[in-house]
Amino acid sequence: MMKFIMMMLMLMPLGFLNLYWLIQFVWLLMAFIFLMSFSFNYSYMYLSYGFGVDLVSYLMIILSFWICALMLMASWKIYSSGFWSGTFLFVMLSLMLSLFMTFGALNLFVFYIFFEVSLIPTLMLIIGWGYQPERLQAGVYLLFYTLLASLPMMISIFFYYKLYGSLDFYFLKGELIELVLFICMNTVFFVKIPLFFVHLWLPKAHVEAPVSGSMILAGVMLKLGGYGLMRMMVIFIGLGMKINFFFIGLSLMGGLFVSLICLRQSDIKSLVAYSSVSHMGLALGGILTLNFWGMSGGLMMMIAHGLCSSGLFCLANINYERVSSRSLFLNKGLINLVPSLSLWWFLFISSNMAAPPSLNLMSEIMLMNSLISFDSLNMIMLMLLSFFAAAYSLYLYSFSQHGKLFNGLFSFKTGSMREYLLLMLHWLPLNLLIVKGDLMCIWV
Repeated sequence: MMKFIMMMLMLMPLGFLNLYWLIQFVWLLMAFIFLMSFSFNYSYMYLSYGFGVDLVSYLMIILSFWICALMLMASWKIYSSGFWSGTFLFVMLSLMLSLFMTFGALNLFVFYIFFEVSLIPTLMLIIGWGYQPERLQAGVYLLFYTLLASLPMMISIFFYYKLYGSLDFYFLKGELIELVLFICMNTVFFVKIPLFFVHLWLPKAHVEAPVSGSMILAGVMLKLGGYGLMRMMVIFIGLGMKINFFFIGLSLMGGLFVSLICLRQSDIKSLVAYSSVSHMGLALGGILTLNFWGMSGGLMMMIAHGLCSSGLFCLANINYERVSSRSLFLNKGLINLVPSLSLWWFLFISSNMAAPPSLNLMSEIMLMNSLISFDSLNMIMLMLLSFFAAAYSLYLYSFSQHGKLFNGLFSFKTGSMREYLLLMLHWLPLNLLIVKGDLMCIWV
């Protein structure tokens, strides 16, 4: 673990030298090295100086490397225009380092510290390279939603340490039955994933963020919530079996409401952001059932959603760079101009609505198994969720690709090789991972 941390620290000075290609190459290389050293074992590995990985951390770290490398590829405009590109690289390197240490931490308090640290570079990305003046408000929403929920968690971590004398994940034990402690410890993860009612920061942050900010938010930051819940539910199993039905109902109902909100969106980015809330609501419900199907399906959904949603934000940004608008009323008839991009829209939207052979399909099947075994009444909500997911996905595709062209488009640049490579690197892992989906089920 320390060799990876040292490599990232050595990359830090290169940020200000504008060596985009080198940093991107090194991140992809690190993801590849990490992938090659996979252990077919559910226990911890690479233990060093309080860091190490088990299967969940391993998958999350690879996802972080992958998405961060693709963020640099998507942010070519910042580099070519020279808009504080050195600072942008430095912020990206800080973000990757904090995410690596968050997922690699073996101690609950170390995890909490880096969980909070990862907020700062994300905030800088949104405020520094966002588009509208409202990005300041979006940044404040992001910061205060998370901080307000995370302070009670810090106090409850100290209380837990006083009770049991250890904060190592490996030694987390003890049946905690205090409802107040459950709420204090887990609210920050509910906010991060995000649960309906505490989700308002997410669409705001997505709409105002640059493409790199949206990609890291959808691809990795939301996964911090699911990852934290998977770690913490160990000490709340007894209490969780009594009260989790409330949060499961809320997440499924919220997913349905958000799906209906998606059908009324005219902003492409906003629609994709709300669909994230809907999908992660399903993953949250699965994790809270506390059974094997739910945990494995939740992990799989987090990987699948990270790649799929990030790819959709890339597509939205490619359209934005052409049309200078994210409105569905102006982004129309694009199949006539760029049919190759229309194919990519189709591929990502079909994955988003869980069509085979995407990893989304496998994860949704597993989550449906877990939620229906938890309570058969969940079947009604799951049917509606699946139907409306297909409805808003088709709405997004048909509105953006068909119809009459916008008259204000006087000149138009078709897709570049960089953009097609970017989309391919999102889509291939998303649809190839289903072949080895069993690897995501060996850690529970």
